Amino acid sequence: MPLLHPTRNPAFMAIKENAAPELFRDMFPYTKISRVTFDGIYVEPRPASPMFITDTTFRDGQQARPPYTVAQIVRLYEMLHELGGRSGLVRASEFFMYSEKDRKAIEACQALDYSFPKVTGWIRAAMEDLHLAKDMEFKEVGMLTSVSDYHIFLKLNWNRRQAFDHYIAMATQALEWGITPRCHFEDVTRADVQGFCLPLAAKLMELGQASGLPVKIRLCDTMGYGVPYPGAALPRSVPRLVRAFTDEAGVPGECLEWHGHNDLHKVLINGTTAWLYGCGGVNCTLMGFGERTGNSPLEAMIIEYISLTGDDNAANPKVISTIARYFETDLDYRIPDNYPLVGRDFNATSAGIHVDGLAKNEEIYNIFDTNAILGRDVPIIITDKSGRAGVAYWLNQHLNLEPDKRVSKTHPAVGMIYNRIMASYERGRNTSYSNKEMLTLAKRYMPGLFPSELRRLRDIAANLAKNIMLHVADKCEVRGEGSEFYPWMPGFLAENPFIQYIYITNTKARLLGMAISDMAYQNETYRENYSRLPLGFDFSKREWFINPMRDGGLHISDIYQSQMTGKLILTVSTAITDNNDEITGVLGADIELEELLLQADALEAEEANGREQPK
Repeated sequence: MPLLHPTRNPAFMAIKENAAPELFRDMFPYTKISRVTFDGIYVEPRPASPMFITDTTFRDGQQARPPYTVAQIVRLYEMLHELGGRSGLVRASEFFMYSEKDRKAIEACQALDYSFPKVTGWIRAAMEDLHLAKDMEFKEVGMLTSVSDYHIFLKLNWNRRQAFDHYIAMATQALEWGITPRCHFEDVTRADVQGFCLPLAAKLMELGQASGLPVKIRLCDTMGYGVPYPGAALPRSVPRLVRAFTDEAGVPGECLEWHGHNDLHKVLINGTTAWLYGCGGVNCTLMGFGERTGNSPLEAMIIEYISLTGDDNAANPKVISTIARYFETDLDYRIPDNYPLVGRDFNATSAGIHVDGLAKNEEIYNIFDTNAILGRDVPIIITDKSGRAGVAYWLNQHLNLEPDKRVSKTHPAVGMIYNRIMASYERGRNTSYSNKEMLTLAKRYMPGLFPSELRRLRDIAANLAKNIMLHVADKCEVRGEGSEFYPWMPGFLAENPFIQYIYITNTKARLLGMAISDMAYQNETYRENYSRLPLGFDFSKREWFINPMRDGGLHISDIYQSQMTGKLILTVSTAITDNNDEITGVLGADIELEELLLQADALEAEEANGREQPK
């Protein structure tokens, strides 16, 4: 039985021309579950040096969730740097570049001037897209390079020679413009490796050597068909794929990446296998977000890298917990309780550990010191063995209570929760308490630990209104007294009917311009009430004016009842500044709470795609 994959001279590689697509029906019958075939050819592990991670959170990751805002992209990029960018373990992050929002995000991340992760682009295999990358002065860009006959014949309606020539022309032009092309060999685990992929890769290596710039190749397991099994046949074998590209096509390990998908639950092991057989990079996303079932979770590959290399200083794993909290609090993503590394119960046990015995028993149940490595305590699962101390521990940990608000096992409400739990077991319950059930009990017996529903609604509304007002203030100018100086106001209210009243003052608190919504204008009583606020009205004693003038920031009031309409509203106000950052006035708006919440989903989508600003 052969041990090593045979080495061939790239000079003799040639495209295998075929009139019909090679669909490997023995492996991919389609009407049946795909088959893994073995041909008795084995390759030995040869770990890549260096091994590194690349990120596609803002490209592939955004294809599986609501788009991130520019501010969210920048914060996540900062956390990628904090997690593994300082050492260069997280080497690069790729971005879309098609929309104005995409370009703003790229500019904002580039402005941070981090060495790693490097900001790279992604384009389709189209010359107009490459021009866009050139205009944006990208040094490296990923290009969609579909290599399976499924894509070449059935999607693109090309033959192999047409695809080959097009991809080579794209790479040649990129190199001439000083751009490192990263060719994404899409659907490589259903492709003819010997008959198309390796000849294309060998030619790309020749181009790179001639130009003096590297050409990179990303092996994209688009459908998640890759397998790590010894002796598995091409094109599904991850070890064989990696070694074919490095040994036969001459692709340096540092110029090779693996991009997996989790359709068949193998995304993490396939990425690790690629590393072990010589592929330098594994392409990942935060939390595994990605098209369909997702990509390699970046946080998992960080732990895998440290486990394989013993290099504890290559990353700061505590940032993983910071990222998870950001996803749950700022991005409103519910992480499953049993999600590895960051789920609430990932290192919990249902064995009923007593809190009083945690110090003694922790290592028996915990995979490593999660407090030292991830900055998170060991959670417990509540059963009839947890005791009052267990209830108090759960409350303090799961509600993230500050030290001065933590409860002890002697707290009366803890006793009431404990009694309810024990009563259920006396009635025959034999399962542990879920986090959801514990939250229900906590809300019933300790309501003071939770924000009121009105406060929660205020926070939701405030976040939506804040983004709108910041957009407006950024383009707004103080011009004079009179509505003719602010012609954009009526149209802005028409687009945002949840705003009752919008207004501008000068630095002396004198009303310069205002507009009321159609709803307010059509109601005679409302219209009469607003008439009591003529141009020149003095708002100097209003908090919404005082606060922005004091610190130049944005301020949001609590919810209150409008004196003009009787509706529940909140006021958002922000300073208006000139080109020298001097405050020239204050912009304010009264937001009708109910109307804003009704439009929350549409506003969030609009914000993610970029909002048109007033002119």
